[in-house]
Amino acid sequence: MRVFICAIAASIVALASAGDAYADAQEGERYFTVMGSYIDDDKDRNVDDGINGGQFGFGWAFNKYLNVEALYMAGRGNGSPDEAHTGIGVDLQAVFRRDQRFSPYVFGGIGTFKIDPDGQSDSEDTMLSGGLGFYLDLFSTNMSLRGEWRNRTDKVRPTSLTDNLFSLGLQLPFGDGGPKWVDSDGDGVSDSLDRCPNTPAGTAVDSYGCELDSDGDGVKDSMDQCPNTPAGVRVDSNGCPMDSDGDGVPDGTDKCPNTPRGAEVDADGCELDSDGDGVVDRLDECPDTPQGAPVDNRGCEVEGEYVLEGVNFESNSDRLLAGATNVLDDVVVTLKRYPDIRFEVAGHTDSDGSAEYNESLSARRAQTVHDYLAANGIDVSRMTVRGYGEVQPIADNSTSAGKAQNRRVALNVVED
Repeated sequence: MRVFICAIAASIVALASAGDAYADAQEGERYFTVMGSYIDDDKDRNVDDGINGGQFGFGWAFNKYLNVEALYMAGRGNGSPDEAHTGIGVDLQAVFRRDQRFSPYVFGGIGTFKIDPDGQSDSEDTMLSGGLGFYLDLFSTNMSLRGEWRNRTDKVRPTSLTDNLFSLGLQLPFGDGGPKWVDSDGDGVSDSLDRCPNTPAGTAVDSYGCELDSDGDGVKDSMDQCPNTPAGVRVDSNGCPMDSDGDGVPDGTDKCPNTPRGAEVDADGCELDSDGDGVVDRLDECPDTPQGAPVDNRGCEVEGEYVLEGVNFESNSDRLLAGATNVLDDVVVTLKRYPDIRFEVAGHTDSDGSAEYNESLSARRAQTVHDYLAANGIDVSRMTVRGYGEVQPIADNSTSAGKAQNRRVALNVVED
């Protein structure tokens, strides 16, 4: 029984340590096996159980799953009288996991069994048997440990008798057949275990034969241009952190993720604003405004008279022309940024027409701007309205260009 316990222990070790080498003969190979046996004899034989037998065999792995094996077994029972047992037969084995280090199998067989009692005549008849076993590769060599349980029934005597044989021994393949260990891509992992069978020569691989990805970003080390990206960071096909706007700052730390291509940015990925006025350098038309000075959307200081360029009206009317509201919308943004600024909305005209009419027209145009600003959230308490008519020209009224400059609406910042 001790042999059987050892066989079970060997099976457990084999299952826990399956590796890269093959245990059983590969397809097309022959093999020789020799095993010692603990025989648990049928009680009706009247002999003692014990390690008192053995088994020899020659086999052939004729396809991927099946072995055929010719065997000779012998044993001797200590009883009254002592008797020798011999058997010759053929087994058919179904092998599982042939290309692994541990390969279990089941089998069935038929043969002839002979009993030779001391002082009596020989008896011989049919023998049937079946059971299960395992192969375990030893040290990645061609030699394998083999363990087996066999249930054997013979019909030598008038009543069939059944024995249990627990065998342990060695198996050695020989002859032509499949190689014991194949590594087609030369990465050190056998083809049977290689999940990535075509890795380039010289590439470092894991135990499954796949290229290493040391930082776990999904890009193989051989292609990873940024090999130490932090865990969880999204990367591009080169293994580098994603930089969607191409500003050189990875998305994970980019506080301004949609900067225009080519714009200069700081360490946070935001466009530079050298004078700190809230208008980025790329859009700042007045790049050196004093620190803290209120500026418009162009980055220019809001002080004195601030002409609303582009705010134009229909001829002899206070109705805004198309495009004027875009300018006024920018003005609204600026005024909301500086809620403490108070100002006068001032209307001006050129010198054409009577002075009285021009004053009235300029006042109505200034009121139109006032009303638009108020409707878009600018507190009316911050604004006053005045029409100056033609009395404050900023250009020569004798030219068309000068007259165009004089027809204007401006914001005059009121100092406290």
